Parts: sequence; structure tokens; C-alpha cells
Amino acid sequence: MDDAAIIKLYRLRDERALEETKACYEALCMTVAYNMLGNREDAEECVNDAMMRLWQAIPPAEPEFLGAYLITAVRNAARDRLAYQNAQRCGGGQLTIAIDELTDCLHSAEQPEQVLNSIALRDAFRRFLSKLRPTAHMIFLRRYWLCLSAQEIAAETGCSVSLVNTSLMRTRNKLKVFLEKEELL
Repeated sequence: MDDAAIIKLYRLRDERALEETKACYEALCMTVAYNMLGNREDAEECVNDAMMRLWQAIPPAEPEFLGAYLITAVRNAARDRLAYQNAQRCGGGQLTIAIDELTDCLHSAEQPEQVLNSIALRDAFRRFLSKLRPTAHMIFLRRYWLCLSAQEIAAETGCSVSLVNTSLMRTRNKLKVFLEKEELL
């Protein structure tokens, strides 16, 4: 079932919308939440919380891309869970590692999550990402949006781990230069 049909079910308050959403996006949502939290039970709770938020948001919300909307809700739920746990890692998730990799490119190394949420920086990230080659763009988003490890990205893309790490390093360096030119660093 496509996103438009699922959203129509949400508008009709048909509980099949939840089943269809899970069928389409549960595996990806679990991957994102698990990579951020490092704990399967916490990841399941975050996915369930995100599904509940989705049910409550539609209507009136009308997301153009249901998957992106849901992944954002999952990331927010996982980030809230991390804040609740005072960033004490339960099983070695990837979020802290990924954010640490970006601290050289961010204005405040002490509060990188707050900086990532600023509107100006978000707009700059969009402009920066639009200028990347498709492969570098895809690798960067898989690492820093989906919080996949270099090994997971390599397995998904068929690239070597070395190529993934090199691409990430070069993209971070380009990002740092870009943000300096934008006077955001």
C-alpha cells in the first residue's frame, strides 16, 4: 500500500492504517531507534511511541512522505529517551558516536544536539547536502540521519568499509569548510 492510501486510512481513523504503516516502515524504524539507543526494548517503545504520535497527528497533519515523517517521530522519541536517561548509554548505540564525529563541524561541542536543531544550521545542512555527489549524500545521511555504522552502510551499498569511512571523513571536512563560509562555525 502506498503512502497516500495509508494517509487516507488515517484520515478515516481506520486502525488498518497502523497495520499498513508497520508493514511498510517498522523494520526501518527499529533500525533507526536501535542504532540511536543500542537497546531493543527501548527501540520498540520508541517505535510504538512514534506510531501513537502519528495516529494523533493525522489528521490534521498531511505529510507528503509518510516514511520521512515517521522516521522523524522515531528519532524524536529516541532523542527524548536519551535525554530522559541523561545520555547514559544502554548497549552502545551509534547516536553519541555519530554526533561526536560531527563536533568539529558544529559551533558548540558541548551542546551538539541543540545546535543541530537550530533553523539556520538546518537550512545550511540542506544547502550543503544538495551540493554533494549522490553517493556521498547517501552515505552521509545513512550515517548521521539513520545512525548506521560504517559496516552497515558498506553492507547496504556494496562499498568497502574503508570507502565509507573515507567518504564520511571527506564530507565532514567539506561540511566544516562550508559552515565556516556560512559563518555558522
